[in-house]
Amino acid sequence: MKKTVYILTALVMVVSMMLAACGAPAATEAPAAPAATEAPAATEAPTAEPAAPAATEAPTAVPATPTLTPYPIAECAAGKVCVRWFVGLGTGTDAPQIAAQEEVVKDFNASQDKIQLILEIIPHASGRDTLSTEIASGNGPDIVGPVGWAGSNDFYGQWLDMAPYMGGFDQSIFDPALIKFYQTEEGQVGLPFAVFPGAIYFVPAMFDEAGLAYPPQKYGDKYVLDGKEVDWNWETVTEVAKRLTVDKNGNDATQEGFDPTQIVQVGYNAQWQSLQSVGTFYGGAVKIYSGEAAGEYKSTLPDSWKEGFKWYYDGMWGKQPYMANGPLAGATEFGAGNVFNSGKAAMGLTQTWYTCCLGDFAKAGNEFQLGIQPMGSDGAVHGRVDADTFRIWKGTKNPAEAFTVLAYLVTTGADKLLPVYGAMPAVPAKTEAFFAAKKAQYPFVTDESWNVFIQGLSYPDAPSSEQYQPNSIKASARFATFMDLMNNTTPDKFDFETEYQKFVDDLNAIYNEK
Repeated sequence: MKKTVYILTALVMVVSMMLAACGAPAATEAPAAPAATEAPAATEAPTAEPAAPAATEAPTAVPATPTLTPYPIAECAAGKVCVRWFVGLGTGTDAPQIAAQEEVVKDFNASQDKIQLILEIIPHASGRDTLSTEIASGNGPDIVGPVGWAGSNDFYGQWLDMAPYMGGFDQSIFDPALIKFYQTEEGQVGLPFAVFPGAIYFVPAMFDEAGLAYPPQKYGDKYVLDGKEVDWNWETVTEVAKRLTVDKNGNDATQEGFDPTQIVQVGYNAQWQSLQSVGTFYGGAVKIYSGEAAGEYKSTLPDSWKEGFKWYYDGMWGKQPYMANGPLAGATEFGAGNVFNSGKAAMGLTQTWYTCCLGDFAKAGNEFQLGIQPMGSDGAVHGRVDADTFRIWKGTKNPAEAFTVLAYLVTTGADKLLPVYGAMPAVPAKTEAFFAAKKAQYPFVTDESWNVFIQGLSYPDAPSSEQYQPNSIKASARFATFMDLMNNTTPDKFDFETEYQKFVDDLNAIYNEK
């Protein structure tokens, strides 16, 4: 029963968190405890906390407020090259967003006299089916977005390689890693736009009480542990997290007499991270399948991801646990799934969109700061960036003009779009307004902390943890069930090697279904 309740509350939280990065009131997809997520409007603090605890992938987008009547599509004027912009696969369908999008369309059309940008808005609930129908009939839109990786995967193979049209575009405004982030087998399928880089959220008071140094706030800096400088890697995070995990008697997880059945504070939480995110953070961004067609696909999960999954399980169920397992995370006192927000976790690794929903945390008198993402055992930082952008349908009759519009949307148009989408700008020079709003929301967070997110733009996961897989929806669901099994199964009933092999075998079967 506890397991069932935890799963249900986690699903509710997934929905809430997705509203923070993919639906109303803001933009983007984020993780599996968010799988695709949108953050609330950057210009104002969220009006409410997530309804009940709920979970990069952040899941596919959740609908914002749908339009109740068909959106009127403008007529194509004589003598103009018309470019149609489809909104509805991700965020962009609530009233403030529609108004901002209409204003951007008006601005673009007034800025030149050759191209007419036409807006098409479909309620999110029917966005996927509508786009499928339009593409199948040969009447697909020129531009689709904003949309994250998960939402784009349903249309894998339908996106234009923009590289041939980017000759005159100034790519230097973006971190080169973010340009590469959108390079796939299909080519350059997007440009940076709405971004949600990762960071370690941490509670200074808990570190102070344990006599531990805070996580580093500049990539490349060392951590001081027991008077020695060490790398800020997963080994260090694990040791620190154990010392920050406390039972009801005040013993930490490294001390004699620690009672793992009476934990009142955990040292670390993989806050709303999917299993793919866990693998990426721990073992690096890699393509996780091989093959070109059904019958020859094969899972290629690396050993580093397998080790990451073992580390995740041991963190919950090992002799010195430092993460909340499923039953504990599902308990009311631990936020019913939203562990860091409960004030009972010293650290939580997640993306920028999570700043949407820490109002209750702050109201309870808690404060947080931000630290850098850890390095893997190979000495490299394996970061994560959840992101939304615009794609061009490869069937467009006007690719050059479509790219001209897309370039406008991710630069000039972004100034009006990103605030209502609630996303951090991908252009570092344009982040001032975004962080000014965050500072007003959380005045105790330092500038050094906010800068961690800007630095995080240099560490996207390429390929994304939300990367395409054959039979993607079903494959992603299998990742989720394996993660749920680890969350909720005690060691006496769980053999990792057996369950992992079954998981891989199932992926191979799913990938090759026709």
